[in-house]
Amino acid sequence: MKNLIKLYFIWCAFNWAGAQQNPTIEVQINKNTHFQTIHNFAASDAWAAQFTGVWPNEKKQQMAEWLFSLDSNTEGSPRGIGLSAWRFNIGAGSTAQGEESGIKDPWRRAEGFLLDNGNYDWQKQAGQRWFLQAAKERGVDQFIAFVNSPPIQLTRNNKAHSDDGLAANLSQDKYVDYANFLARVLRHFKDSLAIDFDYISPFNEPQWEWKGGQEGSPWNNDELANATRVIDSVFNQYKIDSKIEITEAGQIDYLTGEKEKHPNRSNQIASFFGPENPNYLGNLKSLAPKIAAHSYFTTWEISKLKKERERIAEKLVAYPSLEYWMSEYCILENNEEIKGKGRDFGMPTALYVARLIHADLTIANASAWHWWLAMSPYDFKDGLIYIDKETNDGDFYGSKLLWALGNYSRFIRPGPKGCQLSMMPIIQRKT
Repeated sequence: MKNLIKLYFIWCAFNWAGAQQNPTIEVQINKNTHFQTIHNFAASDAWAAQFTGVWPNEKKQQMAEWLFSLDSNTEGSPRGIGLSAWRFNIGAGSTAQGEESGIKDPWRRAEGFLLDNGNYDWQKQAGQRWFLQAAKERGVDQFIAFVNSPPIQLTRNNKAHSDDGLAANLSQDKYVDYANFLARVLRHFKDSLAIDFDYISPFNEPQWEWKGGQEGSPWNNDELANATRVIDSVFNQYKIDSKIEITEAGQIDYLTGEKEKHPNRSNQIASFFGPENPNYLGNLKSLAPKIAAHSYFTTWEISKLKKERERIAEKLVAYPSLEYWMSEYCILENNEEIKGKGRDFGMPTALYVARLIHADLTIANASAWHWWLAMSPYDFKDGLIYIDKETNDGDFYGSKLLWALGNYSRFIRPGPKGCQLSMMPIIQRKT
């Protein structure tokens, strides 16, 4: 709690300092008004960990130290940012198809555990499994598995992406098979690797068409609801403890209202948690009492940043049993302040993201905040750590963004509650 207040105070003091010289800020804390409970800060292993996880040991150990360590060196400086959760991508198997997968970039394909003969090869995704274990060894105890596309053996077109983007790339007669696949993967990791995934996200960014470029599948709300009911039934049958996370919306405004372009993929809070709605899922035993969405394309202008997060907060008041998790973000926007293209190892990107984290926590009342790529080979503002695009070995580079996120993840540990603050700037003038 103290750290959360401290960060909030530092941010506000920083903003005031830009406008006034030597300000004094008086902070009053209302301990009787509580908001969200903070659960974790995280990043994902997509897609680079499949390669960096098999790089030379000293290099992958250092990257893991930066991401997960809470230790300090002999000079008292932090060794890492202490992420408190880790997101593991369950691949669809497009790697085995090579160029025939329809995904040009090999770094955006993924291995899969399911084989064409129906058996499972648990030696797949070795690099990702290495980082999963490295996170656990360094004290991370919250894990989320997410799926971009169902396994290629189950999809309509035997690809890890859609042909037309109009409907889920999984026919209804395969829902049970998909649910069994998820249950098998979760059970294997728990029984054989002692990794217990707290949550499973089966439908990542269902709003988009996903017609190539990377693994992905669109889902309409009714398809998503029907598939979730089947997954819940299978999880109950096999006593799977992992909770189903929805909706992983591609933008946060798909949660709160109807979007003209995708009316059957929007207004998802009401659709899945309104008891009067035919897609209602709130009574499912395996469903997590939360909503998840991505902060893309809602960060500029500042008035929009504020407005869209106020809409989330308003919805949470209307649905008090739910939490909100901001489960993915990197800089895709091109606006007057920042552009997605081009790596930035310095402060501009770090401060842009710090402002967003602050808004998601204090306006939208997010209970978790997750960056997208922990490691990126791209010339884009999408990585905490940047790496050479080499499959077996290469160099890696830290960023100010990594440590900006660490100012939250390292000091706001799981469990504190947000509380109400009021602040008064007291300007001291020189005489």
